[in-house]
Amino acid sequence: MDWRSVRLLKYSAAIGLTCAAVAQAADRPLIQAMAWLDPAQHLAALTTEPRGIGAVQDQQAIAGEALFHTPTLLGGQAAKAGLSCASCHENGRDNPAFLFPNVSGKPGTADVTSSFFSSHRGNAIFDPVKIPDLTAPGKISRAANSQELEKFIRDLIVEEFNGQEPTASVLAALAYYVRSLSAGSGNDRLAVTVESQLAAVDKAVLAAKEARQSNDLKLSHLLLASARHRLGLIHERYAGKRLTRQRSAIIAASRKLGELQDMDNGAGFVEALEQWENDFRKTRTLVSEKQHLSLYDAKLLKTALAETAD
Repeated sequence: MDWRSVRLLKYSAAIGLTCAAVAQAADRPLIQAMAWLDPAQHLAALTTEPRGIGAVQDQQAIAGEALFHTPTLLGGQAAKAGLSCASCHENGRDNPAFLFPNVSGKPGTADVTSSFFSSHRGNAIFDPVKIPDLTAPGKISRAANSQELEKFIRDLIVEEFNGQEPTASVLAALAYYVRSLSAGSGNDRLAVTVESQLAAVDKAVLAAKEARQSNDLKLSHLLLASARHRLGLIHERYAGKRLTRQRSAIIAASRKLGELQDMDNGAGFVEALEQWENDFRKTRTLVSEKQHLSLYDAKLLKTALAETAD
């Protein structure tokens, strides 16, 4: 991995962890995702999400799911805004609340040829289309013996979002995850909780460890970036003086992962990451026990959104 890749990974992670500070500015949203969500749907979109619908949960699918939720993967303006594949496709579904300025028409649409995101596909025409549900059959073949899906994902990253060229293992994990998606039951949605985010951190870290043991540095870097992004999502919800300890612990955990991203020694990396996992148990407890005081609490979030609107 070249120095530019490492720099982008660190930059994107830093963005995630400054969300709470940014939220204090009058011209910035309380929660970063509010910048691309329909204001009329803020509360519902920020407190619930579609049930995870991956048909399998083996290590390849876990890595693919983590990458799917990683803004760094897309690069360019998308990474700066905090957008990942999952921003448009919530857990692989569509997102009827997605409303990005000058990119969306109606909520749930996006202009995939917008020059804002891409210097390759910008066509100077505002032509937003409905965001597709990836659990439904589409025009792209998902046959395991075909590389059509891998090519489509590669072109989306590099051409639609100006991201860096993904490695074969990154593409394989993403394609495997998309192929694993199965149709859910109706509009079943679950509450967004800190526990679900902490579980995602654990999965991304575990996948990063396995990637590093296979000497796959690029994949490992991206997976740690995914874990740091998730920590950033937690950090922005733990606002206020009562949660200072929690925010400090989250920042410390993310910074340590950033240091691990720079480690070249495979054996030393695994040992250091295992130490991080042991230390993170304390952070997990510290954060979990105060969830009721955070913006994961629907009533507190509703109040905060009302105050922001005023």
